[in-house]
Amino acid sequence: MLSVPSKSDNKGAQPGTIMAVEGGAKCIKYLLFFFNFLFWICGLALIILGVLAQLALNNTLAIEKASVSAVPLVVIVVGVIVFFIAFFGCCGAFRESHWMITTFSVLLSFIVLIQIGAAIAGYIYRGKLNEIVDSDLKDMVSKYTNSSAEFKKAVDEMQKDLKCCGVNSSADWTSFRPDGTSVPDSCCIKQTLDCGKGAMQDADKVYQKGCLSLVKDSLRKNVQLVIVAAVVIAFLQVLGIVFACILMKSIRSGYQVM
Repeated sequence: MLSVPSKSDNKGAQPGTIMAVEGGAKCIKYLLFFFNFLFWICGLALIILGVLAQLALNNTLAIEKASVSAVPLVVIVVGVIVFFIAFFGCCGAFRESHWMITTFSVLLSFIVLIQIGAAIAGYIYRGKLNEIVDSDLKDMVSKYTNSSAEFKKAVDEMQKDLKCCGVNSSADWTSFRPDGTSVPDSCCIKQTLDCGKGAMQDADKVYQKGCLSLVKDSLRKNVQLVIVAAVVIAFLQVLGIVFACILMKSIRSGYQVM
């Protein structure tokens, strides 16, 4: 509990002015507490969004380019840090601790800069998704036959989930079997054993649309969602920093907050 400054400390100040300042400080305190609660939720949201974006990258096998997969990882790390900093800020506001609120402001400022950097990186690499995904999907098709069971399962799951076949079309699987007309069973609309044998051009049995456009759309949506979330949360955090600075000034001045 902060003590009210003595008369000597506020010489010439009117009682009404002091009460107004104290009331404003009290309001800022609870606003800061409320915003920290929002930050806690935002941190949790960043973790969830980062995990979803990373899973989207893994599920589409577009993970060979570290520059792209690093964006969701940065978001996850930032989310975890924000999650704990928000708790720290809540304690500082509740206890009216000048050093805790100062530390909270400094840490939050660093987090805002990191989030802005992640958003910029996500925006920059968003334009390179086409090239990256196209290259990785072509490698996926060429390596399928001689790859491990785990790799094949990942490719099959992608084609099942997205209801697609090959990179641009089912014709990309011409080297899958010697006959040149067979596709993996995961390309089949109704999957049964050897349903893809000799059915490459059969639209009633096999998906004819390639996975490339569907994968790009999925990744683009996830990256855009992460970027928007990072920017919105950064804006809220800037407001929190402003409130923290106002509260620090009130505490330093010695006004009664509670």
